Amino acid sequence: MSVFWGDQIFVPTSPFEYTPTHHVDIMCTLEEDPPTEKVWKDKGLDKYGVIAVSGGDSGDAAQVEKVDHATAMRMLKNLGDIAQVGPSLGSFSVSASILEALCDEFKTELDAKDGKLDTDPHFWMPLTLPQDEYISLMSQKGVEDDESRAHHIRMTKMKDSFLADNSELGLFGAVNVGSNACWWDYGQLKLYLTNNLKLSEEGADADLLRRFFGVTSRTMNSEVSGVAVDGSACVFSCKAKSGSVGANAAMASVEAEELQIGDNAIIVNCAAKKIVAGKGAVLYNLVSESDEGIVAEDGDVIVSVTDKEGSSMLLRSKIDICGGQAWKKVLDGNSVSFEEVHKQNRDSDVSTIEKKRQELFKKASSSFGL
Repeated sequence: MSVFWGDQIFVPTSPFEYTPTHHVDIMCTLEEDPPTEKVWKDKGLDKYGVIAVSGGDSGDAAQVEKVDHATAMRMLKNLGDIAQVGPSLGSFSVSASILEALCDEFKTELDAKDGKLDTDPHFWMPLTLPQDEYISLMSQKGVEDDESRAHHIRMTKMKDSFLADNSELGLFGAVNVGSNACWWDYGQLKLYLTNNLKLSEEGADADLLRRFFGVTSRTMNSEVSGVAVDGSACVFSCKAKSGSVGANAAMASVEAEELQIGDNAIIVNCAAKKIVAGKGAVLYNLVSESDEGIVAEDGDVIVSVTDKEGSSMLLRSKIDICGGQAWKKVLDGNSVSFEEVHKQNRDSDVSTIEKKRQELFKKASSSFGL
């Protein structure tokens, strides 16, 4: 079974056909040589989950998360000589036998639908790191030592039992997509901003991004002849009669009588009589039939969440707020937390909701003659 993140795109430079050598393998961009402390810092490996591969014939690998060079080398000493290290892309494959073993091990939790485990900290790291190093890493995440110790003991017991009957493959390995692979991650707000604004940039990576998305013009499929669009902005499938779009702004599927879009703003799937967005603002799925339209200040993040009845709720944030850290908080301008919105919508029929959202979009657009 292969699991891929839906919020990132990567284009490999290495061959993508391979023969599995491990029960679990994870995709990563491996460097040809083990990184020095300087390279570790320069490449920002302290900000990623990192995969290290042994220099032996086994090709066994291990994972650590967001640590400096010295800490990583200490934690990975059980691999012996380290041949290659690189950031994890998170996408992984598992054999049927290890998947069955994990389902058996966590049957109680699965049956009760109780608890929450993440693959990196709760599966891959305790399966590949020594106990003391695992406890140390998890303590940095605010997990009590006794809890980490008990979990590591549990995973080690499962691992030993599993390998006793399934030794035809190694336990954990790496699949290298190439150190020069294109990797565009949209999984965090700051990365969403960076990679969408890359549409307006120059350089090899930006050229490849535009080629991947089929961008042949900065105003593709748009009717914006009455709008002053900056030469660096990208406007796709948009309609507007007047206004301006600032430098490096990126817009897709936007319809309005008037646009006033600041530099580096991102507007997606929005319809209103007038849309005003300050510098660096992000507007997503907003629909308004009011005369004042949609207004966002510099750095505002505003999205609309629609339910299956067609009712919409606005969620607000700022580009300098980490949604993960603010997950349980009710931010200014909101009536609920992000966590509560997730709980309310996790079982929603997204196809039905999308139809409702399209109906709202068309109704608003037709109300001002577009």
